[in-house]
Amino acid sequence: MADETNPFHIVQGQLRRAVDNLHLGQSVYNLLKDPMRMIEVAVPVRMDDGRLETFIGYRAQHTDATGPTKGGIRFHPDVTIDEVKGLSMWMTFKTAVMGLPYGGAKGGVICDPAQMSERELEELSRGYIRRLAPMMGPEVDIPAPDVNTSAQIMGWMLDEFDRVRGQHLPGFITGKPLVLGGSEGRTGATGRGVVFTVLAAAKRIGLEVKGATAAIQGFGNVGSYTAHYLHQAGVKVLAVEDVKGGAYDPDGLDVPRLLKYVEKMHTVRGFPGSQEIDTRRLFGLEVDILVPAALENQIDEENARLVRAKIIAEAANGPTTPEGDQLLASRGVFIIPDILCNAGGVTVSYFEWVQNTMGYYWPPQEVDRKLRAMMTKAFDTVYKMKQAHHISMREAAYLVAVHRVAEAAEARGWVRRENAMEIPSDQLQAMATPLVDPALQTAHSQAPGNLG
Repeated sequence: MADETNPFHIVQGQLRRAVDNLHLGQSVYNLLKDPMRMIEVAVPVRMDDGRLETFIGYRAQHTDATGPTKGGIRFHPDVTIDEVKGLSMWMTFKTAVMGLPYGGAKGGVICDPAQMSERELEELSRGYIRRLAPMMGPEVDIPAPDVNTSAQIMGWMLDEFDRVRGQHLPGFITGKPLVLGGSEGRTGATGRGVVFTVLAAAKRIGLEVKGATAAIQGFGNVGSYTAHYLHQAGVKVLAVEDVKGGAYDPDGLDVPRLLKYVEKMHTVRGFPGSQEIDTRRLFGLEVDILVPAALENQIDEENARLVRAKIIAEAANGPTTPEGDQLLASRGVFIIPDILCNAGGVTVSYFEWVQNTMGYYWPPQEVDRKLRAMMTKAFDTVYKMKQAHHISMREAAYLVAVHRVAEAAEARGWVRRENAMEIPSDQLQAMATPLVDPALQTAHSQAPGNLG
């Protein structure tokens, strides 16, 4: 049973299938099946009551074949080494499917932020970065927010890194406050990207977006922004759920009022005029769009049997187990896989990194335009692969991503691809063409110290 929900084992299985389908050979699998570097640190923190507590933290750097590694840092009591390893690999394939000049990384600290004061969180954040600073940097490994971390925590981490290095390096971290070099549009970028892929999927299956219905599991940053942008697109959000409870209205929730309620009450539970709803009932609602935006392994084989949605938009990382995925695919549910669906965050993080390098910052409309173009093109590239090979969107996304990483590894002389699958020229051209805006490529290539 452990293998069925272990993120590291799941992504290794996804990699194995992609390598086999692309006929890339065992050497490519061996190169990518484990992170190139796994770091464990012990971070002492003086707690408010005077005692000294040590927190264990991890950082997995999967591969830098396509550029510096990139990935968030989460603070959560259930962080494990295998979770961090698996998430770092997913980040590699996420950046690859988007055509970004990054590899993948992920960090985590075993702690419960809800039980810590702001001062304790700041000391933990700074201590974690001090431990990792020799192996991080804007052209080495670039962190970002993740579960239970915020722009403020990124600000503390940036300040600590600058102190250790003795210079100002805003490109070291993304998702930071605007005043420290953050990007417009970064906070809502993942949710915005989710909705761009939903719009693209709806077009492909002939679903009229205006008046369509949705349910969202998870109402943190990603879930709440997804609700906001779905509402703007004319979708009726019928149900939402967070760790404390759920809210359901068969006529559609008043999303703007709900967001104000959550800002005050820190939960969707008890939203006036709504009915209480739990996870199983939410998954079983007859909606057009289901958005899992919580943690991994939420749609297992049992929950998958309940799903009645036409589209599943994986706003979370790894929300569907392999068994659940197979069942949903057999029923013809259109799944937008996580490495594509929730890539809006890392894409705008890339924009932030480029802006830091240039020292020139774009207005939110420009960020939104670039994000829409990149998410739509990435979706179209994956969909073309799906159609050509009669496979699922998830399998297609991994073929695109693994092909790009393997191609970079071969160009560096790390591996030799033998008897690789023949890919039609139009698909190969789409896969080989970087998805980034030409203006970004030009600006970054002219910047000092550029890796790409």
